[in-house]
Amino acid sequence: MRNIVVVDAPSNLGLRPPAPGTVPGCYKLAGALREQRIVQRLGAFEGGVVVPPRYDRGEWREGDGVFNAAAIAAYTPRLADRIEHHVRAGDFPVVLGGDCSIQLGAALALRRLGRYALAAIDGSADFRHPGNSSSVGAAGGEELALSTGRGQRDLTDLEGLRPYLRDEDVRLFGIRDYDDDRDELARLRIPTVTVGELREWGAAALAEAVLSTLETPVTDGFWVHLDADVLDPTVMSAVDSPDPGGLLPGELAVLLRTLVRSEHCVGLNVTIYDPDLDPEGTAGALLADLVVGAFRDEGDEGE
Repeated sequence: MRNIVVVDAPSNLGLRPPAPGTVPGCYKLAGALREQRIVQRLGAFEGGVVVPPRYDRGEWREGDGVFNAAAIAAYTPRLADRIEHHVRAGDFPVVLGGDCSIQLGAALALRRLGRYALAAIDGSADFRHPGNSSSVGAAGGEELALSTGRGQRDLTDLEGLRPYLRDEDVRLFGIRDYDDDRDELARLRIPTVTVGELREWGAAALAEAVLSTLETPVTDGFWVHLDADVLDPTVMSAVDSPDPGGLLPGELAVLLRTLVRSEHCVGLNVTIYDPDLDPEGTAGALLADLVVGAFRDEGDEGE
């Protein structure tokens, strides 16, 4: 059994400020899940913190491209170094964000090592890019586009490794049935599973079916990206863009467990949950329970 190693990546560089003079609170995600004793409950080893640069959009204006781009470009290889180290060692890194731009660190790390796939469990495709939008700016809503080589070169071609992910190696779970990106993703033949489709087929059956397409000799393994906004706002409202019609905890539990328990899965990152929007901590407790439950059967948690 591989050692689980928890690494903090508390970067909020990829989100817009929630209000003037403030910064996104998702950088507190890792601390909040640690308050839920996630390391101990997973029986995990300590992987430390990859400290991000300061959040400072400076004189950025709409039309200037991705804000905080230089900071993200500096942070991504450092996070990739940490992830690469643990994957090479045969560990299973669980990376606690942070916003979704931290997924670039995982994608870059695995691109260095070979050809890996991505299973993204996300309420939206995060596929905004200059070819389909005039509102490019927040990398946290653009990381899948950036990872597949769409967008500004200082983020899409780090270390000359563009693209970090091939279109055909991406699987999307949990986007809403009305997601505007569905048509483009279909044209690109990027497989997607909407919430409605998951319910129609059943979470377990669908997860197993998609898993069979990830467990192939074509790729060296796959990474799981979990965005808390995949959950319905009735149970997870502590995110920057809550959308109705999301997954329920039981549905996510089955999906996540099926993916991370595959021997082909090499790591997981958790993003977007914002403790500032969860004063009672109930959403954070749920998220911690779901992550722990993906690895540990009931009554089998570490001390």
